[in-house]
Amino acid sequence: MQTLPNPLGMPEALDGVRVLDCSQILAGPFCSMLLADMGADVIKIEKPNGGDDTRRMGPPFIGTESAAFLAMNRNKRSMVLNFKEPDGVEAMKRLVKDADVVIENYRTGVMARLGLGYEDLKAINPGIIYCSISGFGRTGPYANRGGYDLVAQGMSGIMSFTGVPGTPPVKVGVPIADMNAGMFSVYGILTAYINKLKTGKGQYLEVSLLEAALAYTVWESAGYFATGDVAEPLGSSHRNSAPYQGLKTKDGHIIVGAPNQPNWERFANALGREDLIAQEIFEDNAGRLVNREKLEKELEFTLVSKTSEEWLEILEEAGVPAGPILNMSEVWADPQVQDRGMEAVLEHPTAGTIKNIGLAAKLYGTPGRITEPAPLLGQHTREILLGIGYTAGDINTLVESGAAVTNDI
Repeated sequence: MQTLPNPLGMPEALDGVRVLDCSQILAGPFCSMLLADMGADVIKIEKPNGGDDTRRMGPPFIGTESAAFLAMNRNKRSMVLNFKEPDGVEAMKRLVKDADVVIENYRTGVMARLGLGYEDLKAINPGIIYCSISGFGRTGPYANRGGYDLVAQGMSGIMSFTGVPGTPPVKVGVPIADMNAGMFSVYGILTAYINKLKTGKGQYLEVSLLEAALAYTVWESAGYFATGDVAEPLGSSHRNSAPYQGLKTKDGHIIVGAPNQPNWERFANALGREDLIAQEIFEDNAGRLVNREKLEKELEFTLVSKTSEEWLEILEEAGVPAGPILNMSEVWADPQVQDRGMEAVLEHPTAGTIKNIGLAAKLYGTPGRITEPAPLLGQHTREILLGIGYTAGDINTLVESGAAVTNDI
């Protein structure tokens, strides 16, 4: 088997692509982080008086640095521009001349009012790819509403079928609307960039938290379209396959995936419950779905006789997909996670040694890499302005007027 790529000395897929990220919090920064990990030069353009709101999000903090900010902003450069000052807007426009991508998540209409909307920047750089991220989209009756992950989870239907039957609505444990919006933004940006390579033309694209969350309701929407049935919570169970869920053992729970007939029969045999295979109500997936509660009771009647570890050894031997339910401490101690390089260690100028989640997409020819920690606020303002033709005197003037902030270290 091919070993994991060694990123040192190998080319990066997005080397030479410049991204101007005017977004904050999560969806936009997650998008730009993924691009930065693959080699894009991401310039994080932050507001004065504190920058990205995530810098103040916590606890936890590592020293004075927000752990949340450190997690989402590695491999980027930070500059501070004040878009309320004409000179700050002008600096942004000069940056756009040599940029490939702009990302923003201001409320609908704000960037246009600042003179930094798509049409404004397209006039400067026709090849610019301009990605807008919002709660509900830039058109429609909700276009002017602010949006958050929790609101999108509720309005997309996700909270209506997450959790255990008979309990209050539950959100997904991770900010799935925000992060999926970031991922769809990457998908849209790279699609637009491929088209630009063919046509030379940039374009405008937008992603909303609501639609990014709705896009994940694949089984639930498919069922509704087909039958009109409204999905309800099923705990850890799968909507279309059984058994495919968490099951109780002597000392906890394990996850078992036996969604097709061969796996189901291997599972029943491994449990010593060949009798279940012969029962008419469990003979196929349709029957097992209809009789899910009865099936769960039968399986757990046997599973509670042994510990999770004992059953996992038995199921592994039998070729049945199964696994433990790990907490964060156990996840990061797991040998598979460690072997795959999913724990990235970085040195931060004020927080010291920090850790980030590693790369989920592993390219073997042009691998991504994590080399730089999240930047200090305005750490690269001077460096970036010098790079687009400003003199030291020009930069001092910008700083004195409040149009820019530097933080030279």
